[in-house]
Amino acid sequence: MTVIITAFEKSPDGGKGLARDTRVRWALEEVGQPYEVRAVSFRAMKEPAHLALHPFGQIPTYQDGDLTLFETGSIVFHIAERHAGLLPNDPNARARAITWMFAAINTVEPPILELVTAKILEGDKPWAKERMTLVVDRIHTRLKQLSTRLGDADWLDGAFSAGDLMMVSVLLRLRPSGILDEHRTLAAYVARGEARPAYQRAFDAQFAFNNGTT
Repeated sequence: MTVIITAFEKSPDGGKGLARDTRVRWALEEVGQPYEVRAVSFRAMKEPAHLALHPFGQIPTYQDGDLTLFETGSIVFHIAERHAGLLPNDPNARARAITWMFAAINTVEPPILELVTAKILEGDKPWAKERMTLVVDRIHTRLKQLSTRLGDADWLDGAFSAGDLMMVSVLLRLRPSGILDEHRTLAAYVARGEARPAYQRAFDAQFAFNNGTT
């Protein structure tokens, strides 16, 4: 059976690759697996049919026969485990790639998501300016640490892996803020990820899906 993923009927970013279904699309493109996309409106995300797939009412979800998954880290890991191309064969290198997947989601992404919260949900609070300063400082600290670890390498640990896919996807969320441009090593790293043919196919598909050209 063909894999089915869910995505926003109309993504808030207008199909610019920031919605989380792009990560799943990218992983499937990297391993050469076909998939279908089912659009979900914001209202439908909170209805029983979708909540049965994703108990927190979000996207994306992943369905393959009688298997249903949610959370992008879990979905990408499942894809990488089942299909060659995203995890090394060497056990130690494989473990390190998986570690970078967790680092992307658990260590680098949280302060980036705080930035969105601080701007959109807390921007009118009397303490918003001070809060924003703290959030931005935390992001810069994480990016400096990551940049130091990456150094002059193309990817985080040898060849491109699911760890890089997740990390690039997380860092892309910073593009609208301009913060990523202040870290040249990471900006170049993200550009290498975007240049991958599989990413381009995923981006183009997501953009077309959101702009009614599919």
